[in-house]
Amino acid sequence: MDSIIFDLDGTLWDSREAVVKACNQVIKQYEELEEITVEDLKATMGLQADDISRKLFPNISEEDGKAVLQKCFEVEIQYIEKRGGQLYENLNKVLEKLSRDYKLFIVSNCQAGYIEAFFTYHQLGRYFVDFENPGRTGLSKGENIKLVMERNELKTPVYVGDTDGDQKAAHYAGIPFVYAKYGFGEVEKYDYYIEKVEELVDMF
Repeated sequence: MDSIIFDLDGTLWDSREAVVKACNQVIKQYEELEEITVEDLKATMGLQADDISRKLFPNISEEDGKAVLQKCFEVEIQYIEKRGGQLYENLNKVLEKLSRDYKLFIVSNCQAGYIEAFFTYHQLGRYFVDFENPGRTGLSKGENIKLVMERNELKTPVYVGDTDGDQKAAHYAGIPFVYAKYGFGEVEKYDYYIEKVEELVDMF
């Protein structure tokens, strides 16, 4: 194994409280929309933007839902840059140890600027070689994993994530999947699993 590619939400941190607060600042501007909750957001983890807007805003048109979600994304990034999210326990130490022996990457189904906001507030960018998301490329998670593999000439990476979509993306890219059981999703098929992020250090 030469590298580890991570999902972000539910794998490295939990940003749901921050995201909900940011989104509700936008939603309050629309009489036809109800504020969302952390549980509402949990149901969207691992999805791409179009699917998220349909789940969160089913009572308005798809076009209007996309527009509202885009405004949410913009406020969300500003919010996270200033307040961050909840890192999983000992994440900084885990990344520091792993980065000594492996190249680290992030591929997440998020908007452009989200991973950068994660790096900005928590000062963790120094551990990662590269990252990608559909907000920049318009590609699926599996395609973005392959893109990162190709441009960084990775031969034997693994993907660490917490949802069924993550498993399918890793399978699409032809690499092993490590299921983060502490995250947001339920996954039946996986090559390895961890109960907490620290277990990655001993696993590899």
